[in-house]
Amino acid sequence: MLRFVLGYIRVIDALNYRIGRVMMYGIFVMMGILLWSSVSKTFFVPSLWTLEMAQFAMVAYYMVGGPYAIQMGSNVRMDLLYGEWTDSRKAQTDAITVLFLITYLIFLLWGGWESLMYSLSYGGERSPSVWRPYLWPIKSIMVFGIFLMLLQAISELFKDVLRIKGHDMGEKT
Repeated sequence: MLRFVLGYIRVIDALNYRIGRVMMYGIFVMMGILLWSSVSKTFFVPSLWTLEMAQFAMVAYYMVGGPYAIQMGSNVRMDLLYGEWTDSRKAQTDAITVLFLITYLIFLLWGGWESLMYSLSYGGERSPSVWRPYLWPIKSIMVFGIFLMLLQAISELFKDVLRIKGHDMGEKT
């Protein structure tokens, strides 16, 4: 069982690390879209697609990069008491709170999947904007990001349980 857990942690952490490092550059994609929006509004005919596409890029950046942020400990944490606790106490608290996160992510994944299936049915759901893009591509990215987040949350739970049992998993920030 320990070998499975350590293998799961290694594979999921490596996967989300690599994807997260690539997604870090997604901010430049969004900046490029918004720059084009500004330039086209100033010198050309305004583009209808730019603001909605920038929103889609931000959703992809946020949703697919989120598991990397959790892995790196970049999430916001209330440090009023937490900073003074022992590593074991931190791991116990994190193990409990990550169970709430996993529960939330399961419901979020379920709702996202249902929304994606709805979007794919009936010939494809479209945005109500003037540009009217299909919504299934961004919904697919959201479901993928939620799935990666769920896998990373399970990895964090495994790490916390191993810390509680005395295994050295490195310091969690």
